[in-house]
Amino acid sequence: MSLFKKVLASVGVGSAKVDTRLESGRVAVGEELRGVVLIQGGQLEQRIDRIYLYIKTSYVKEENDRKVTVTADVAQFMITDEFMLAAGERTEIPFAFTVPEYTPVSLRSSPVWLETGLDIKMAVDPTDRDYVEIIAHPYMQVVLDALGELGFRLREVTNDYAPRLGGRLPFVQEFEFVPTTHFRGALDELEVLFFLSGDDLELYLQIDRKARGIRGIFAEAAGTDESFVRVMIPGNELRRGPLAVAGNLKQLISNYS
Repeated sequence: MSLFKKVLASVGVGSAKVDTRLESGRVAVGEELRGVVLIQGGQLEQRIDRIYLYIKTSYVKEENDRKVTVTADVAQFMITDEFMLAAGERTEIPFAFTVPEYTPVSLRSSPVWLETGLDIKMAVDPTDRDYVEIIAHPYMQVVLDALGELGFRLREVTNDYAPRLGGRLPFVQEFEFVPTTHFRGALDELEVLFFLSGDDLELYLQIDRKARGIRGIFAEAAGTDESFVRVMIPGNELRRGPLAVAGNLKQLISNYS
C-alpha cells in the first residue's frame, strides 16, 4: 500500500462500514439480546482494533439552573479482538449478551439504544445505532400490575441524575403514579424506584400526601408532606402474583397516607 493510500485509510476515506442486525428489537431486563454485526470493508485494507457494543440511554441533569440531557453508557460489551479487514471484505460476527438488571426500561421519555462501533486506530470511528425496546423484568412487572390493581395510573417515567442512588449508573429511573381509586383522596402522587437484588426486588417509595386542612397546607409548604420508604419484596412473594403484592403494598402505603 502506498503512503498516500495509508494516509487515506487513517483518516477514514473509503473506510469500513458497520451494521448491526438484532434477532428481536424487544427484550426484557435479564434476558439475552442476540444479533449479528455486519462489517463491509472499504476501499483499502484496515486493521480493526476491536468491535464494541454499548447499551446507551439518556438522563436529565440540572446544570446552572437549567436542565440538560446527558447520554449515558449503561453497559459495554467487547465482541472481537484485533483483526485485519481486507478491502471490500464482508464479514459477519454473531453476538449474544444478557441485558443487565440495572438497564432502564423503554417507557415514555426513556429511550434505550444499542450502539456499535469499529475501533480503527487513528481513523474515523464508524458507528451504528439501533433503538431497542427494553421491557420490565418479570418481578418489576408484577409490582407495576399490583399498583394498577390499587388504582395507580402511570403518569411519567424519567431518568434523573442521582449518583448516590444509581449505583453503577449516575442516574435512576423514576416511575411517577397518580391515584385514581383507593388513594385518590389521600395522595397527590406516588414515585417509585426499582432495584433488583438477586431473587428479591427493592423499592424506594416517595409517598406524597394530599394537603388536608390548615396543617396539611403548612406541611405541604414545608415539604414535610412526603414520606420516603424502602421495602424489600422477596422473590417468593413476587411469584405469588400482582394481587398478593397489591394487598401488602396497600397496607404499607396506607400507613403513610
